[in-house]
Amino acid sequence: MYDKNQLCEKIRMIYPDIGQCGIDLDVEYDEDQKLWVLYLKKGDRKIKHFLEEEDLNKCMQGKQCVSLGLEVSQIKD
Repeated sequence: MYDKNQLCEKIRMIYPDIGQCGIDLDVEYDEDQKLWVLYLKKGDRKIKHFLEEEDLNKCMQGKQCVSLGLEVSQIKD
């Protein structure tokens, strides 16, 4: 199991635009649903992204973060 800091660090490493282009990131673990919830915010635009354990593992191993990448692109534009 990863912790919040590890996840934030990995996301910022993969998507360096987060934080530098006015995109804020916050994450929390939802115990009830057993998944991570990522909050992306830029100005008044907000996106809530759900990252299940399987997707999290792929992302943390650098194999795949496609769905998150689409959300990051969406909030950047």
